[in-house]
Amino acid sequence: MNNTQLIHDFQKNKQDKYVIIEGVQALKHAVRFGAEIEHIITCDISELNKLVDELAPDISPMISSKILEVDDGTFQKISPKNHRTRVVTLAKKQNYLLNAIVKNKPIVFLEDPKDLENIGAVIRASAAADAGAVITDAQASVWHPAVVRGGAGLQYALPVLNSTLTEVINYFPKRKIISLDPEGEDITNENIENDCILIFGTERHGIKPETLKKSDKVVRLSMKPGVSSLNLATSVSATLYLIK
Repeated sequence: MNNTQLIHDFQKNKQDKYVIIEGVQALKHAVRFGAEIEHIITCDISELNKLVDELAPDISPMISSKILEVDDGTFQKISPKNHRTRVVTLAKKQNYLLNAIVKNKPIVFLEDPKDLENIGAVIRASAAADAGAVITDAQASVWHPAVVRGGAGLQYALPVLNSTLTEVINYFPKRKIISLDPEGEDITNENIENDCILIFGTERHGIKPETLKKSDKVVRLSMKPGVSSLNLATSVSATLYLIK
């Protein structure tokens, strides 16, 4: 494949079914969790092979067999941000639906989040805690490059999708709705089943009043007096591990 075609393939991802994955860490996660890889591009194949052997020896042969080395100029056109590990991957997005979500694992729902890398960080934390899914009504896609960057490629580790809270509640009518709010009950005093929908609002504005009214429980994470809020991903992570 010539360099012009490679550049075209990476640029067209904005309009179709592919996503750009930057860096070795995200590539490692994507491959481990079954991403369908189209291209792995680097401008330093020797260094990349060393990194992959060190960080992911279990999948090193598979990754190495897919690597294409290009010159610095071509790589700069493919990846203008020039990630420090100098590797960029083109992979197919996973088209998750609500029916892909397994029972007995919590669903994390993000209400109107604004920071894209924060959404990604929530996906990363949720994958680590083995949550059932991450769903958001954000305007940006869960496959936005900034979200993928923040999630370190872990969009492939659990269902992630854009949907409305109404759609989620209607699809899972038996799941309890648990909202996180500073005025709620101390979460450590509550019995929360894993098979629930955990709702998190924005750091600045929190959860909408109409959402709180729909909740079966409203709980809070206790914090030291004077601390106004936690980072969104930190709140999600703490909550998921507390209810395990």
